[in-house]
Amino acid sequence: MPKTIVAPEGIGAPIAPYSPGVLADGVLYISGTLALDANNHVMYPGDAGAQTRHVLETIKLVIETAGGTMEDVAMNHIFISDWANYQAVNKAYAEYFPGDKPARYCLQCGLVKPDALVEIATVAHIGRRAGDCGS
Repeated sequence: MPKTIVAPEGIGAPIAPYSPGVLADGVLYISGTLALDANNHVMYPGDAGAQTRHVLETIKLVIETAGGTMEDVAMNHIFISDWANYQAVNKAYAEYFPGDKPARYCLQCGLVKPDALVEIATVAHIGRRAGDCGS
């Protein structure tokens, strides 16, 4: 199956061997995204809400580069470093998904950068809307 790498201008180079996004058969897979600046330094240390907004803005940029919108998001995988940040993450997250919510899960774990409080990986179905089953 052909696939297209989606790597928007303006985001830093990946910190490991992965692509920011891969589009295959209309499905966009977005790698785990941290709140990093162009030099891969964690932004907003200690502020889970600001990190979540930055992460979702980066995800939004990947989706828009692939030709989609945040309404195309079907699934989010959320990783947080501490349950104490759960409420702040949810508050910021809700700003990006005001209508029908994507499926998701959230778990606590260690993240690759010590100052990172949240990481999100996303799956979006570009160009398909709810109720469009195709045939």
